[in-house]
Amino acid sequence: MSLRSPLGEAKGLGSAKEGLHHWWAQRVTAIALIPLTIWFAFKVAVLSQSDYQTVLACIGSPWSAALIVSLIVAAFYHAALGMQVIFEDYIGHKAARVGAIMATNLLLFLLGAAAIIAVVRIALGG
Repeated sequence: MSLRSPLGEAKGLGSAKEGLHHWWAQRVTAIALIPLTIWFAFKVAVLSQSDYQTVLACIGSPWSAALIVSLIVAAFYHAALGMQVIFEDYIGHKAARVGAIMATNLLLFLLGAAAIIAVVRIALGG
């Protein structure tokens, strides 16, 4: 005896078994973003009147660089997860949905990589 509807059995549709992981990843990144964003906003406020060399020295310190990279990774991963949910909910055509998800993931990856490279270059003095 199956709990699936006859239509579900005929179409072969069902859970992809990825929903719980996706849900948890989105919640964990959201929680991680709270203290990281507060710390970053505080740093920006404190450094707003500082000269260029002071800002470079602050970003280049190991703790600040690590926290900024963590913020970048969490923010871009969280954005990718959120956009995927939006596309899955609102784009009906499967090819368009997959294309939008892939394009968004590629764009977010490239932007995140560029941001991380910028922080690493500052931290290494290059």
